[in-house]
Amino acid sequence: MSRLKKSVFTLALALAAAGCSDPVDKAAKARIFSPEDPPKVVASAQQKLPPEDVADNPQVARRILGMDAAEVTERLGPHRFQSTVSYEWTAADSNPVKLTETRSFRAGPGGVSGDFHGVLENSRDQGLEVMRVGGQVFARNRYGPFRQRLRDRGMAERTRSELTGAIRDFDSLFQGRLKLTPQGTVTHEGRTAWRYVVTLAPAAEADTSRPLPKLLQPKAGVDETTRRRANFFAHRLPRSLDGEVWVDSATSVVLKARLDGRIGVPGDKTPEAAELRMTLESSLSEIGTDPKLAPPENFLADADKPQGIADALDRFGIARAKPDGAKDAATGSESPPEPEDEAAGE
Repeated sequence: MSRLKKSVFTLALALAAAGCSDPVDKAAKARIFSPEDPPKVVASAQQKLPPEDVADNPQVARRILGMDAAEVTERLGPHRFQSTVSYEWTAADSNPVKLTETRSFRAGPGGVSGDFHGVLENSRDQGLEVMRVGGQVFARNRYGPFRQRLRDRGMAERTRSELTGAIRDFDSLFQGRLKLTPQGTVTHEGRTAWRYVVTLAPAAEADTSRPLPKLLQPKAGVDETTRRRANFFAHRLPRSLDGEVWVDSATSVVLKARLDGRIGVPGDKTPEAAELRMTLESSLSEIGTDPKLAPPENFLADADKPQGIADALDRFGIARAKPDGAKDAATGSESPPEPEDEAAGE
């Protein structure tokens, strides 16, 4: 080896040794080659939430009442969730309006990435159904066929969270004023659970740690329905609340809940004075039992543009627009090109 090559080789070894001894480089290499952090849900599921602290610690209570379905699956494993939510609107100048929702959800093994099957139905003959099996997502409305969703874009996870988030929504609607008082322990599905009686907490004790951002207003103003809905949320006043919540002593998951509350809108705040009665019953069962979910036997393939509009045009005999140079199906001749926009050439 020539003297020049030896000098270059020695210099390279010196630079490499200096780089390896640099603490900044060592820290960077440690970050680059360190094991990947677990998903946020997995990390949350490892957090200890002592159920005996629910009554005295509002933060623990909010975490338990608002626990997401993915975290529940990480903590409990396979299970079946069932809930019924009823709404009854009462106003002075109209008849009561009632709506009942039934939500069911089955979680398979695999934690946050496992299989699941969720169904939502209501008393107005509406609903939806979503399932994920082996990483494949299928969805449909209540009476329609399943369609495969190759580009899910998080729809399945959002639906899973909404289907099982009834207690979280109830707590949010009542402005975080669910007061939990311990009443000893009970047994549910062979598991020990802490039983809490639910009452309406004073307004001063409501959890305001996460205020909502200011509502954006459209330039042309809001429509009548949106205005009434916004007035209800802005001026709602919880009036009564009772029920009970059972919290698993081992995992801090809500195993059973029964809630009954009323929310009113004072007449001096908005002309649409009304009252909403909301009831909820939910329970977890079949804990640890694999539901052995399977894909639907018949389903529609995913499509870039569903043919709903095109099929409707064909049904009513309305001819579709043809691209330039396309041949007419009846005559076999090419269709004339569309006339150019005269204004574009000026």
